[in-house]
Amino acid sequence: MNTLKTTLCFCLLALSGCTTVIPKSLQTLDGPMAQAVIVHQIKKNSNQAQLSAWQRQGNSWHRLYLVSAVIGRNGLAPAGEKKEGDGRTPSGIYPLGPAFGYASSVDTGLEYRQVGDLDFWVDDAQSKQYNEWVRGKPAAGSFERLKRRDNLYQYGIVIGYNTHPVVPGAGSAIFMHVWRKYYSPTSGCVALNQRNLRKILRWLSWKNQPVIMME
Repeated sequence: MNTLKTTLCFCLLALSGCTTVIPKSLQTLDGPMAQAVIVHQIKKNSNQAQLSAWQRQGNSWHRLYLVSAVIGRNGLAPAGEKKEGDGRTPSGIYPLGPAFGYASSVDTGLEYRQVGDLDFWVDDAQSKQYNEWVRGKPAAGSFERLKRRDNLYQYGIVIGYNTHPVVPGAGSAIFMHVWRKYYSPTSGCVALNQRNLRKILRWLSWKNQPVIMME
């Protein structure tokens, strides 16, 4: 009887897995990339999104998580159209990491950097330090303090947008971080609740060369 129950459980798991549609965008990934986060805008010009986490096993992709997320207040910017201060999240595929936060360490397989009072991210398009993490006061007219009082960056992951090369004015400081609340948009980042973000952090590993796909 126990064998029958076990067999039935495996059959049900197999059937439930078949109902998960694998996004076509995952088929464009090749090489050693084995982890992908997909941020899918619920409807055009909306700041509401769904975030799904996918792990590759052999030649197949399997969805592990599906959670709510928020993006820029003006939705997604089409490829190549993101501008500094436009309130849009850039569409496209980008590497994930390093992770960062206020604690000395966090449970994650990504490279991790602790944020202190002297850590800033430059958003001044005229500065030579544009879209860079700077320790100590930046040589820039505007920048963002990474240790925020509202704790939105208590846990975060750098999204590798506009980094190699850096294009002045194309957008800066694009992160995955803690949201204020559902329905509260970002200035261009991807945000989710703290519990789900910590779950994603635990799952991600630099060895899997993780990417984020925003569409």
